[in-house]
Amino acid sequence: MYYLTEALWFPPAETASKEGLLAIGGDLSAERLLLAYESGIFPWYEEDEPILWWSPDPRMVLFPKELKISKSLQKTIDKNIFKVSFNTAFKEVMEQCAKINRKGQQGTWITSEMIEKYYILYEAGHARSVEVWKQGELVGGLYGVDLEQHKVFCGESMFSKVSNASKVGFCALVSKLIEENYQLIDCQIHTAHLERLGAIEIPRREFLKYLNS
Repeated sequence: MYYLTEALWFPPAETASKEGLLAIGGDLSAERLLLAYESGIFPWYEEDEPILWWSPDPRMVLFPKELKISKSLQKTIDKNIFKVSFNTAFKEVMEQCAKINRKGQQGTWITSEMIEKYYILYEAGHARSVEVWKQGELVGGLYGVDLEQHKVFCGESMFSKVSNASKVGFCALVSKLIEENYQLIDCQIHTAHLERLGAIEIPRREFLKYLNS
């Protein structure tokens, strides 16, 4: 286990524990966050904990052209009941993601400090959001860190107040990333929801190759 200081540095991702925990401490400066994501590392901790840095193996990813859209979801998309926008309400999306109750979790790992720091990343052009609207109300969305030079989007969290809203937003994002020739979407850890959308687990060493290309 590594304990970070003010020095802008991370140990190799390969030195993470079996559970994926790599280091403790440091800060959430824009420089450190970018270095983390470019190194295959991300922060994940609760408000009463120190900053915990992770790099799980295997890694859940989605290759954009492998997106799976069910017939029912396609029908929802075709009905045009939702309006999708990009990068118009980044902070609001993060705040809504923080409020969503998630099975097996007490509280949220999206702290007020995290919202503040990721918004700085967004303003610098290193993060993006997707907003899903219904009758003028924000009903779904997602956000993540954008490693444009590597053509990798690191998805962080999504929320949905209306059935299928976040899925519609995710599909819109994937279409946009295909247009922009992105290699993959980093989904971090396995969930059944992401698997149904076409995400798969790959070895961490393979994932890191995309960040070095």
